[in-house]
Amino acid sequence: MTLDVDSTVITRNGNQQGAARGYNPNRHGRASHHPLLAFVAEARMVANFWLRPGHAHSANNILQFLESTLHHLGDKIVGLLRADSGFFDETVLSFLEDKGIAYIVAARLTQPLQRALYHATGWWALEPGLELTELRYRAAGWASERRLIVVRQSVKRKTAPGKTLSLFADDPDIQGWRYGAFVTSVDLPMVEVWRTYRGRADCENRIKELKADFGLDAFNMRDFWATEAALGFVMLAYNLMSLFRQAVLRCRLQHTLSTLHGLVLAIGGSWHPDASQNRLMLSVPRRKRAWFAGLWANASAPPVTPALHTPGGHPKCPTYGHPNCSTRPGVT
Repeated sequence: MTLDVDSTVITRNGNQQGAARGYNPNRHGRASHHPLLAFVAEARMVANFWLRPGHAHSANNILQFLESTLHHLGDKIVGLLRADSGFFDETVLSFLEDKGIAYIVAARLTQPLQRALYHATGWWALEPGLELTELRYRAAGWASERRLIVVRQSVKRKTAPGKTLSLFADDPDIQGWRYGAFVTSVDLPMVEVWRTYRGRADCENRIKELKADFGLDAFNMRDFWATEAALGFVMLAYNLMSLFRQAVLRCRLQHTLSTLHGLVLAIGGSWHPDASQNRLMLSVPRRKRAWFAGLWANASAPPVTPALHTPGGHPKCPTYGHPNCSTRPGVT
């Protein structure tokens, strides 16, 4: 399985335990909590959650968090761990190497690394305005060199991610590019390493969904541990809904909780007036009845994870026209 590790900032408006001023990109100077989260990418489920004070650095307690996460996963094998630059740290990389866990971690563009990128050669153009290269790099405090994949995209590309090399602000050729770098132990071509890391963006979408639909940034108590316990139930609710989407809906389009509420969770109904019938009658539009009946057949079969699911199946998704849905009875 692929494990995605991330942290997020939860702004607080009171004097709750652990709420402290720290990095808060949206509301500068406000108190916050700064939890750690781990996601199983293939299943789109939360593997672990730790609440932390707002002034905690991204990598604070990360080793203990990873140990706890691996313990929760039991005999499951983590084939790859992906993390952003907040976890670009020798202790993290060494821990993963000792555990035999492959990794792709975004690198912080420190001044020494910027100098290395400035002198990098062998750029390979994947397409106009998008180039890659790789090098062996040893950061300060590292025991040995590690493989580094570097991607640069022209600033003319409107959605180009990455950062310019601030150390060479007076070089117009260098300032025409945005750079990103990834340290990895994966033995894949550099373009595949980059593409594999890009899949981590789904982890950030999961965090947005937790905040928007499941109240990740709304549940808080005065006591720190009570807040963590309440948010633990949030993670449980999210995982149950994720299983529901995979085992019952089986739609490649990942519906939000608000969509599911009107689609399948809030269906009007009444018991048959004849008590001997013992029948529940649901108010489902005629054009949705075949699809709705198929949900029961899906629920009795093994769940389908997104990584193993293939397009096709039902000609129409219940959200009126999406083609990549497989909620017909018998479709797996």
